[in-house]
Amino acid sequence: MKVLIADDQADVLNALKVLLEQQEGHFIIDEAEDADSLLSKVEKFRPELLLLDWELSNRDMAEVVPVIKKMAGEVCIIAMSVRPEARDMALSAGADAFVSKGDNSDKLLSVIYTIR
Repeated sequence: MKVLIADDQADVLNALKVLLEQQEGHFIIDEAEDADSLLSKVEKFRPELLLLDWELSNRDMAEVVPVIKKMAGEVCIIAMSVRPEARDMALSAGADAFVSKGDNSDKLLSVIYTIR
């Protein structure tokens, strides 16, 4: 599965990458640090799954998610945030699921395998 991780915090990005690399399934992983690189990577990499930091720098994700869905309609988007109120915004914008950054890694993996 091709996975794009978009987060502007290097430690979070690396932790998610390590988490996926430890799984038995084959994950091909790419990274984006901001909304501009996110859109470029979606176009070139064509991910099947996007782990999206809802507070990603330099753009409003509520505007970016519909653009991503048009570019790569088959992509499943899991929005992530420390702010619980971001859940409704993310799902309304077109994200397929929402996971709190405060949840443990098992919760994220469960969501990934459920929507996969």
